[in-house]
Amino acid sequence: MITLKEMSTKKEMKQFVKFPFSIYKNNPYWVPPIIKEELEVLNKENNPAFETAEARFFVAIKDGEIVGRVAAIINWFEVKEQKIKKMRFGWYDVIDDIKVSKALINKVKEIAKENNLTYLEGPVGFSNLDKVGVLISGFDHIGTMITWYSLPHYKEHLEQLGFVKEKEYLENKFQLANVDGAYYERVSKLIQRRFKLTPLNFTKTKDIMPYVDEMFDLFNKTYSKLSSYVPISDNQIAYFKKKYIGFINPEFIKFVIDENKKLVAFGIMMPSFSEALQKTKGSLFPFGIFHLLKARKNPTTVTSYLIGVEPEYQNKGITAIVFSEFSKSFNAIGVKTIVRTPELEDNTAIHQLWKSFDPVTHKRRRTYRLSI
Repeated sequence: MITLKEMSTKKEMKQFVKFPFSIYKNNPYWVPPIIKEELEVLNKENNPAFETAEARFFVAIKDGEIVGRVAAIINWFEVKEQKIKKMRFGWYDVIDDIKVSKALINKVKEIAKENNLTYLEGPVGFSNLDKVGVLISGFDHIGTMITWYSLPHYKEHLEQLGFVKEKEYLENKFQLANVDGAYYERVSKLIQRRFKLTPLNFTKTKDIMPYVDEMFDLFNKTYSKLSSYVPISDNQIAYFKKKYIGFINPEFIKFVIDENKKLVAFGIMMPSFSEALQKTKGSLFPFGIFHLLKARKNPTTVTSYLIGVEPEYQNKGITAIVFSEFSKSFNAIGVKTIVRTPELEDNTAIHQLWKSFDPVTHKRRRTYRLSI
């Protein structure tokens, strides 16, 4: 018999967050979250996403053991302002028992009906900056700190329950050796002269901070046309600034400004923390922090996190400036491989952007939709 329990207390939420550790124990490809940070993400007192969204957290219990979990999420900005009657679900993990998935999804459907929503989509988080999708291929590749890993039965369960493909995302990687640094430097200089632009490089985090709010404004402009778009609020910007910017190597953030010192493009990459996070086993202390700090220093693999260009400058080669600056920085410290975060299959602009680097699609992930 399978029963559901809603989790809300600190002890219960810790159980919710730690459940995947049992599923993925000894799995060489799963990258665990830092438990403390994951708890903060799911806490309405900490995460400003809850200003426009609500979430309820459930686990499935069988024979006295937790065997599955799910978060039922409503983004009220999406529902009320964008008129999208979507019930989101995320943090979906289950053992290979279709009855467990059915019980969890039925609970999400029940909440959707109570709120007059017309369809489910998931796995997704609160916004564009959260993790997304279940893997449909690439199960034998290590995950990243900003993606969910999943086993083949996740997608199989959803399809058996009547879900159909909603959005598909590609994950690609390429070797830095494929980037012709000299070519991009020539093009960069040409574009800089033509449009009176200047690249900004940094060695200190404090020098980046004055530009971060403007960067997120540009992020909203860049991604507003994508089908998954939900705006990022000022408080969410402050949250992400505090949580992430200070931990990213300053030389891994590149900005481009115009003659009036207005930000027109940015790129953010991060060291790959995947293997370091596996060593932490979900905890920063006593030794986890040292694994992360070691990974931050002179990494050979980096993850491309975000790139954005002011709409009026798109298709004018501005990204050549960003690529040129990254190429110089990465060659100096010995970076070999660049892994890209999930990109929508139908985002042709971003695929065109990267195609000259001979990227390899090593993973695909998907969100699923169910009408109710």
